[in-house]
Amino acid sequence: MAHTAHDPAFRALIDEHAPVRQIGSGFEFTEGPIWHPELQYLLFSDMPGDVRRRWDRSGLREVMRPSNKGNGMTYDADLNLLVCEHATSSVARFRPDGTREVLASHYQGRELNSPNDICVKSDGTIWFTDPTYGRMPGFGVERQTELGFQGVYRITPGSTEPELMVGRTTYTQPNGLCFSPDESLLYINDTVQANIRVYRVGGDGRLFGERVFASGIIDEMRPGVPDGMKCDAQGNVWVTAPGGLWVYAPDGRLLGEVSIPELSANLHWGGEGWRTLYVCATHSVYAIETKVGPRNEPFMRHRPNALDPRASESAQPAASAPAAPSASGLQLVGSVSIDPSRTALIIQDMQNDVVMEGGAFASSGSPAHCQAQGNIDKLRRLADACRSRGILVIHVWFVCEPGHPALMQNAPLFTGLKEANALVRGTWGVRPVEGLEPQAGDLIVEKMTMSAWESGRLATYLAGANRNTLINTGAWTNMSVEHTARTAADRGFRVVVPEDCCSTMNADWHAASINFAMQNVATVTDCATVLRAIGG
Repeated sequence: MAHTAHDPAFRALIDEHAPVRQIGSGFEFTEGPIWHPELQYLLFSDMPGDVRRRWDRSGLREVMRPSNKGNGMTYDADLNLLVCEHATSSVARFRPDGTREVLASHYQGRELNSPNDICVKSDGTIWFTDPTYGRMPGFGVERQTELGFQGVYRITPGSTEPELMVGRTTYTQPNGLCFSPDESLLYINDTVQANIRVYRVGGDGRLFGERVFASGIIDEMRPGVPDGMKCDAQGNVWVTAPGGLWVYAPDGRLLGEVSIPELSANLHWGGEGWRTLYVCATHSVYAIETKVGPRNEPFMRHRPNALDPRASESAQPAASAPAAPSASGLQLVGSVSIDPSRTALIIQDMQNDVVMEGGAFASSGSPAHCQAQGNIDKLRRLADACRSRGILVIHVWFVCEPGHPALMQNAPLFTGLKEANALVRGTWGVRPVEGLEPQAGDLIVEKMTMSAWESGRLATYLAGANRNTLINTGAWTNMSVEHTARTAADRGFRVVVPEDCCSTMNADWHAASINFAMQNVATVTDCATVLRAIGG
């Protein structure tokens, strides 16, 4: 089935002849596709059938019946499943243990119409649309509405009632909604008006600057209406429409159309590298390979203890398995799952002064521990494997100007560095160790702090490259590596620490960091496990 390019830019998003695979059929009306980032399966709803299903490599199976005629679904940052339920007029949260909690069901004392589609902002707020489709026969439970309008709401963490975010008369039937990659814009479509509106999002989450982004999303000769909608990583808007999906550039240009055999209701990316687009279309679910992935939603950054996809038979996220002691007494996990397109390797402070004999800190024991860990050879092999798999390699170096002007003197590490005249630009001591020199395509971050984040450049690189997982390595384990991991966790990144790609002054200090602090902020494993996870 050929897709249609209205603009050459469309061809950079999807091949015009990309096959559309049917992965399941025979349903009543499919909706709400969502991909589990760790257990690697697709959940989707069948509203008239009142059932929720799961698809993975082993096939299809039911996971909930009845399902309160669930429609749109997503995960929050903790991988709790959020569901818009037509039959209960509620937004419900399903925790990993199966507990169901109602997050919203009423507004100003009146029952919501029927929450329809849903998304989560990185500040933890939950946004949903509330048309009346769930009060119609088949798609919900037929009954009178209590509200006199169809709105769009957000749920703030800890709040007891949703907050109306748009004008009461703006929408006829609000349906799909999604944020731009940087969350500065919110798109909301209207099925009856056949258009998409866009708002600017203020620092407090308020919406302003409303305008029509796209209109006329209708074709009397082809079935299809604005319904589900998602933003890709480049800010393009993909929306269900006549014939399948229509794709709009951030400036509103219609780039092209993705052809789907049935009337399409919703879409979401998943699969390896987040490059498979799953489309719920009436009686079937389809899969299409794309050249671009989704915007980085909060649940995609989920971090500790990535699990083997075979580990759980539940439709809900399983609890993380506890770390097991290795032969060395270090607490390691058995396996990790890594998406190369969303991952960066950080190599910290692997400089002559830090870890080599003859360096300024040789007397600390650092060279001996680095050698005992096999740190340099393992890092060289890991870096080469990462480059071959498209994982961004970032070198973080501690670099001071001659005389150490402006180097903070508030901590022993910094005063000792200045006294040793270490890590001075242009000297042998500041250079990367032999074998870990930057290669073509690698990036470099310079700092004068323990954490790599303080320079600001690391955050910019990761945001620009759309990376949410960090393989955190280098020297010293209990200083630069640990400080960077702590801040990364606070910023919502998933951190993987291969402990034998890290070293410090001695084995005891290394073990203390690995077994205690790191266990709370990172997935601790070894080099061999990471290499297997990335196919290296």
